[in-house]
Amino acid sequence: MKCIKCGTDNNLKDRTANQGRCTKCNHPFAFEPTSMGNVKITDPMFAKILADISAKNTLFFTAKQLLYFLDSRLRNKSFQPLQFAGFYIFMNVWTTGFFGGFLSSLFGINSFLIANVIYQICVVLFLYRNTTSAKLNNANRQASAKSLQRLGVLILVVGILVSLFVFKSFILFVSFVSIGVSSLFLGTRQLERVGKLTQELLISQTQLQDWLTRWEQINDISEKILSSPRQEITPATINPDVTAYSFDRLVVCDSATIAQLLIANNFHFENNCAILSITGYPQSIFNTTMEMLRRNPDLKVYAIHDCSPKGVSLVNHIRTSERWFLNSNVTIIDIGLLPRQIIATKRGMFIQSSPDLATTAKQLSSEIRQSLTSDELAWLDAGNFVELESFTPQRLIQVLRSGISGSLNLETDDSSLILMGDSGNDIYMVESFG
Repeated sequence: MKCIKCGTDNNLKDRTANQGRCTKCNHPFAFEPTSMGNVKITDPMFAKILADISAKNTLFFTAKQLLYFLDSRLRNKSFQPLQFAGFYIFMNVWTTGFFGGFLSSLFGINSFLIANVIYQICVVLFLYRNTTSAKLNNANRQASAKSLQRLGVLILVVGILVSLFVFKSFILFVSFVSIGVSSLFLGTRQLERVGKLTQELLISQTQLQDWLTRWEQINDISEKILSSPRQEITPATINPDVTAYSFDRLVVCDSATIAQLLIANNFHFENNCAILSITGYPQSIFNTTMEMLRRNPDLKVYAIHDCSPKGVSLVNHIRTSERWFLNSNVTIIDIGLLPRQIIATKRGMFIQSSPDLATTAKQLSSEIRQSLTSDELAWLDAGNFVELESFTPQRLIQVLRSGISGSLNLETDDSSLILMGDSGNDIYMVESFG
């Protein structure tokens, strides 16, 4: 492992002999991958992750965004098709020879065929399990499904030739055809399903916090990691000349965390908009900002939220709450996340599942449920959810900018928005999340 201070490569023997420090500059290592179990982190890897998620230290990010980002990097190495192909060929020969020879006293020469058939079945089951594993990302599950397809074709071609022309065995022919067809069928079916399956985080928030604490003790912690949003109840003093103006756009987030993230990255300055959370963050300027916003008859409101029962309720809350825009003809644009955006996307998202959210989804008001399609309701009722923090700050900012840009002229036919409300109370939805 290379030292992030001087670049010297230290092997395990060097690190152990020097009490976990670099042999050249004596800088301590924050991680020892050989003692971390299944999840292995190195100092250069963690430093690069901090640099990448912050776009080379230019963007603020949350601890949970770091958790998702680190998780995705670890998953990318989970299943390698080329490595699997080499392992499959080696084990195909070794298993057939070893177990076939071991069982030869019972089954004679047929023991080698029996061993090979059992091995093929085990490989098919292994790959199928990969396609349903919550510990793999969509790319790895898709790779496993494609490997199932390729394996099925290989077993069919080689198995048919060997069984008919070498051993001339009908039983062997049926066995290989059954395994090959099953593998091909399962791979094709799972390839269509993997994008809709749920996932589980490989590491916990507690583990990450321990690693961050260790990193901070040894290295300079990234100044771009945001702490939890603080409530500032005391109203801020704002110059009357400023309050005389208004904003043309308002971004409403379903959590203070996302609002803080956007504000910290100066999204409001760069896009000339106000940013508030549905919980009233930032509390110190919330009431004043709302007064300024209500003065603008051309105001456009952009909602951005998790794909969850609470998230899909955001637009309805903005439209019906006295604190927000009850009895107002303000235009509301739902950026997402919406279930239909996730169902339609070909890009894998980090879908999770919660029994509590399944119950909450079924208890949504009839007005909210009627605004969703049957597929969306089924998706939510299953307890599925996707958090905005599963996207990097750069991606979130790009999506929000795109949504605002696509709504500049709602009357044009080439608008990327779909009208969801009736006249005088217009609600629009963005077709895709990015």
